[in-house]
Amino acid sequence: MPKAKISFRSPAKQAAHAIRKLTAHGTPRHGSDNSGQIHSKGTERAYEQALTGLVEWLQLNKKGDLKGLSKADAQLYLAERAEAVGQKTLDLDRQAISAYLGIKLASIKSEITTIKQSRAYIPRHIDMVAAKQSPQYALATEIATSAGLRAQELLTLRPAIERPADKHRKYRDDRFIGLEGILYTVEGKGGLCREVMIPTALANKLEANRLEKSITVYDRGVKYEQHYDIGGGKQWTDSFRLASIRALGWTTGAHGLRHTYAQLRVIAVQMENYSFEQAKRVVSQEMGHFRASVIDEYLR
Repeated sequence: MPKAKISFRSPAKQAAHAIRKLTAHGTPRHGSDNSGQIHSKGTERAYEQALTGLVEWLQLNKKGDLKGLSKADAQLYLAERAEAVGQKTLDLDRQAISAYLGIKLASIKSEITTIKQSRAYIPRHIDMVAAKQSPQYALATEIATSAGLRAQELLTLRPAIERPADKHRKYRDDRFIGLEGILYTVEGKGGLCREVMIPTALANKLEANRLEKSITVYDRGVKYEQHYDIGGGKQWTDSFRLASIRALGWTTGAHGLRHTYAQLRVIAVQMENYSFEQAKRVVSQEMGHFRASVIDEYLR
């Protein structure tokens, strides 16, 4: 079967063409035959702008055009947008893409508010918090700190030799420079499977907690296959928050550990003769971001 021709029209023209097919000005808003249609000029402009940004991303990442958009790429785009825009804009983008595809895309939480509100813990404080947790949750805290993981990513850990990272992204060869350890993969925002490095001593502890058979767990309504008996997801973040209050009398949340990772790694990479901007680009990819400017928020 021959491949569909890729459109070389500008992003704005592709978006306008797609939205025109969805407009239904002057028709009733309610009824069984107009689901997903656009009835207001304001919504039409907003959706057109949202799809224009999507097409620009598709072209930048060499993923074709709007006609060939897959659900997986749509979710990946929204996951990356979550790093750069607030919840209102992110929800509008999701609604526009859902209307275009004719399916309901999963909601994604914007990281902007979380990043700006969280603050790093110093290593001594992290040790004090972990001491107040059960062994499974304490190990998760150590791993999250050493590898810069999100809460749900702890539930998806697998050795990289068992599950390789996605190959559709271009990764830097100097990720993890100066670090020694074992490569694992995790599934992050938008389902992107990326490599992370866990220090050997911690990796040994992790493998000692390997389950004989993976188990299915649900976190915030999302299904995961967990291979290790460690904390993760909302239960781990709740454990960390309560342990932090008991140990320190305050908490900035488990997301603060990603701040710790970012701050320590930017300094460490600079010590490998990298400039500040180069170091941010390296650390950005280690943390599952592909925009170095996001790291600025972690360095506050």
